Amino acid sequence: MLLHVPNVLNAEQVAEFRQRLAGAGWADGKLTAGYQSAQAKDNAQLPDNDPVARELGGRVLDALGRSPLFFSAALPRRIYPPLFNRYAGGQSFGFHVDNAIRYERGANGAQVPVRTDVSSTLFLSAPEEYEGGELVIQDTYGTQRVKLAAGDLVLYPGTSLHQVTPVTRGERIACFFWTQSLVRDAGQRRELFELDLAIQRLTVAAPGNPALVQLTGVYHNLLRRWSDA
Repeated sequence: MLLHVPNVLNAEQVAEFRQRLAGAGWADGKLTAGYQSAQAKDNAQLPDNDPVARELGGRVLDALGRSPLFFSAALPRRIYPPLFNRYAGGQSFGFHVDNAIRYERGANGAQVPVRTDVSSTLFLSAPEEYEGGELVIQDTYGTQRVKLAAGDLVLYPGTSLHQVTPVTRGERIACFFWTQSLVRDAGQRRELFELDLAIQRLTVAAPGNPALVQLTGVYHNLLRRWSDA
């Protein structure tokens, strides 16, 4: 499932993020890539221990916590700390599939595995600021080309083959991260998401309808059955 989540950050927040990132300690993105991905990756990235990345990543997590749409679609169990990247001067990231497991640094330096069920990109540059830089995602519904407004997020299965096309003018700055979902199977997550949306619409259109109790019960029973929490 590919989903557009608008307004994760507002214009004021985006402007502040951009100001902070302008003076940050960008490094070669290959340093954080696996062997195969490094062959296709050409961008700049903030190291995961960079203080600016950690602070702004925490604020992204706070914003996601206020997004019912993101929560309904991703059903997050654990979110890998958000990272930040930058493309300019023809840089790109060729077709690849994200690593199935990322390791988050936990308490006492322990490595905590995070299964990358759901990938997300939060755009921080407005589309008119750069040329190229489309996120191209190949999934069961064909090839999708994504270039969203600053502050908007796209969510898609971590199993998808995807790329970032060359940025030929300006800069493309974004935040990206992965979510380990309570529900491992992408098809089951999609069914739960669609059921949740239907319940929300019925709640508005027919408040108090007895069917709401039944549908909500079905939702939670399916979640109980499919969750690996």
